[in-house]
Amino acid sequence: MESTKSAAAKKPAVKKESGIKNSSPVQDSMLLEFFHGELKDIYWAEKHLVKTLPKMTKAATSAALKAAFTDHLAQTKVHCERLEQVFGILNKKPQAKKCDAMDGITKEGEGIIEETEAGTATRDVGLIFAGQKVEHYEIATYGGLVQLAKTLGLQDCADIMLQTLNEEKKADEGLTEIAENDINYQSSEETKK
Repeated sequence: MESTKSAAAKKPAVKKESGIKNSSPVQDSMLLEFFHGELKDIYWAEKHLVKTLPKMTKAATSAALKAAFTDHLAQTKVHCERLEQVFGILNKKPQAKKCDAMDGITKEGEGIIEETEAGTATRDVGLIFAGQKVEHYEIATYGGLVQLAKTLGLQDCADIMLQTLNEEKKADEGLTEIAENDINYQSSEETKK
């Protein structure tokens, strides 16, 4: 019978950092393939937002909301560039795969614009809702991708996407602040014509 000590000695040593394995990813691992697929998905989502945010900016009435959307457009372009860096680290060509979730969220935003009256705080409330749904989807996606990158030993990828995750969280907080500071109250006083 083998002692516990000698059995433990036969196990390969694994470096751990906060419980995360740090090693080179297995090139044919299913997790790496899933990670790559999710990168394609969020890359499509970010590229789609580059086209959508100007429409949201144009539809907004509040100067603060217009500025938030304009600022986030510039950030979104950087997010696309960061994802291209991640693809590069993986030795993969940047490729987008249609993100059904983001497509649905942005279509819902278009519906809000169509169903609300131009120049009203109520439309701005709706745009904030749409914007926050986008941010929450991105926060969930980047949060998951950061953790997967760490699990796969892709710390460089995790660090790049963590920057984006933090910016998405700040964008969400900014939209909440705009809503709470003025727009929600203005909207509550608007009446149907």
